[in-house]
Amino acid sequence: MEYPIRINKFLSESGFCSRRKADEYIERGKVTINGKVPELGTKIMETDEVQVDGKVVSHSPIQKLYIAFNKPVGIVCTSENDENNIIDFLNFKQCIYTIGRLDKASHGLILLTNDGDIVNPILRTSYNHEKEYWVTVRQTIQPDFIEKMSTGVAILDTVTKPCVVKQRPVNSWRTSVITTSARSAARLVTTRRTVVISAVV
Repeated sequence: MEYPIRINKFLSESGFCSRRKADEYIERGKVTINGKVPELGTKIMETDEVQVDGKVVSHSPIQKLYIAFNKPVGIVCTSENDENNIIDFLNFKQCIYTIGRLDKASHGLILLTNDGDIVNPILRTSYNHEKEYWVTVRQTIQPDFIEKMSTGVAILDTVTKPCVVKQRPVNSWRTSVITTSARSAARLVTTRRTVVISAVV
């Protein structure tokens, strides 16, 4: 770690959280440097004491970890003290956090790490990483539904980009998207009001 270093980068490289989360902590006044609450972008030296919620963050280098986890239904993708949160479920001794999230009602691959520098390259839409979802519903899907889903769906104040949607069995479909999330995938269905979700993977 090279000093001076921005406080959000320090928290990221120390394995405490991502840079984005670090900025949130700073804005909420949870971070102190030598007992004082810093501004966004503040730089620190190796001799400075950094605390988050009163807990000292070590300057020592960390071993970077990358975990692929098949999240079951009912687990919440957060490091906060929510009931059934993913960190407590894994009971991992080192500080880790999720890269992105899956909704509580969804199951499937979720990545966890203590390497804050890889979070933005994975999550930002400018990197054009595709996400694939398999959605199972309670009734038969009609061909016109697949066609409409492929052309983009209005969600809140935006419209999803056109995407590839392929029907699997008669009551499920698979989609590869760049800008939406599992939650949005569920909204795509409920917005059309034509099918009822059974599972999102």
